[in-house]
Amino acid sequence: MGGRPVPPAHLLGSLPSLSPWLSASELRIGLGCMRLSTDDARDEELALETIRAAREAGITVFDTARSYGLGADDLGHNERLLARALRGATARVVTKGGMSRTGGGWIPDGRAKAIRADCEASLAALDGLPIDLYLIHAPDPRTPWRTSVRALARLVEAGLVERVGLSNVNRSQLDEALKLAPISAVQVAVSPYDDRALRGGVVERCTELDIALIAHSPLGGPRRAGRLDRNPALAGVAEARGATAAEIALAWLLALSPVVVPIPGARRPETARSAAHAATLALEADDREVLDQAFGAPRPARRPRRKDADVVLVMGIPGAGKARVAQEHVARGYLRLNRDERGGTLRELAGALDDALASGTRLVVLDNTYLTRATRSHVIETASRNGAPTRCIWLDTPLAQAQVNLVERLLERFGSLPSPDELRERARREPDMLAPTSQMRAQRELEPPSEDEGFAGIERMTFEREPAARGERAGVFVAAAALREPRWEDALAEVDRSAPHLIFDWKPEGTPDALADLAARLERDVSGAVETAICPHGGGPPSCWCRPPLPGLPLAFARGHRVDPSRSVLIGTSPAHRTLATTLGARFVPV
Repeated sequence: MGGRPVPPAHLLGSLPSLSPWLSASELRIGLGCMRLSTDDARDEELALETIRAAREAGITVFDTARSYGLGADDLGHNERLLARALRGATARVVTKGGMSRTGGGWIPDGRAKAIRADCEASLAALDGLPIDLYLIHAPDPRTPWRTSVRALARLVEAGLVERVGLSNVNRSQLDEALKLAPISAVQVAVSPYDDRALRGGVVERCTELDIALIAHSPLGGPRRAGRLDRNPALAGVAEARGATAAEIALAWLLALSPVVVPIPGARRPETARSAAHAATLALEADDREVLDQAFGAPRPARRPRRKDADVVLVMGIPGAGKARVAQEHVARGYLRLNRDERGGTLRELAGALDDALASGTRLVVLDNTYLTRATRSHVIETASRNGAPTRCIWLDTPLAQAQVNLVERLLERFGSLPSPDELRERARREPDMLAPTSQMRAQRELEPPSEDEGFAGIERMTFEREPAARGERAGVFVAAAALREPRWEDALAEVDRSAPHLIFDWKPEGTPDALADLAARLERDVSGAVETAICPHGGGPPSCWCRPPLPGLPLAFARGHRVDPSRSVLIGTSPAHRTLATTLGARFVPV
């Protein structure tokens, strides 16, 4: 792994030696209890024995969640296990709500009423065992973040829980939550295999503010934990210390910051006892140096800044228009580093940047999504190591306009809209061939850039669509639902009847023939060409670009008829049709 940022030394030196959430007499480690209930081959008696062994070994923090069970019919199983195992014992129960198990999946539900109901259900399942810390399980993209966080605050006000916190958040979400609720802890993945919370500034912010940082999956999760024994650095330190590789990995995490509280999972008593032993290990400076080299050292000292160097990081969601900005820099002599062209990972691109700067290249532009502080940190750190400043150009393109750009790219590449199967097949070979859900997920993951990341400057560019080519004409897009309304003909008074007309609809398993009668009706009243188009794909999250209000069908029609969508009219009946008109820049005529 490459270098990673850690909290500044002046912060570490000014903080207490233990997380303020825990007392000085408590081990700074907890037990992650999830798999005691979610494994298909779970053994309740062995689970109870494991929890009790952890408590006897001195562990006081036990992490659970209402959703930890085998599915929707097994909610609260893990909490009930803890209630049985810890009855009469002093323990800190950390539980989480705001996660449903619909269809066996894991679906965030951040509505205020869901968080309150989950908390009350957890209290019932724990059967008198108090909740020391209650976390929202994950941000819900369908619910405003402030709504979910305020619901947490009300749990404290109502006296239902002692403290509240967050789980699976980035730094910007943490910073917003701090303004709305008394956040005592943050739970995120941190391990030798996962440095996103470190690079993304979450650990740094928690260290700065004395907020407990609960590290889930601290050994990398069940699939990767076995690799620890094969790591030469861990194996060497473990042998010298008379400990296991897993214990040394946990000790290394504890040394990152005084607020870090790892919660390794355990399914056997001996594993729980091993976790407790890790909390008693004190690594020597030489040990830490070896492990830092293996898993990521602190930020290297900056070289004197080169006045002739300029590294430009162009960021934005897919379809934001980054390539155009990069090409403008290439025309001015910049070397372009782009993952779509070169392949590999963003971290490997940072290696290419390192090679370029070390060999004397002065001007470099990198145009990739760079949605998070963590992904951007590799560029900033590499440039700094070579004495080059990093400037950020953020293309703040609205999602709807980025959708138009992606559809135009698909039409340019293929001449028509690919089916969901074709899109999935292409995406395996071409990273820029995205489904709508991938682009929407990118929008949710976007963390706006901040100068405290180390940028020399940030330029925020708003999106402006270039004027259509000369000779393009107006068209008329007609939602099929509009033609089924009694007064649909009134809308024709507001359009050019000689313009090309498209009738569009969404009907799973449907064909354009289903719109033949509507097309015949419209042809009697207009002189322009009339075509039909239908999205035949099923419901759920969109897997295609043709389901309204996504812009695929009108844009494909516009391309075939040299129509300028921004000069066109869309006749519709619903808010979704109005949204589509706004996306296209067309005038909306309601029916």
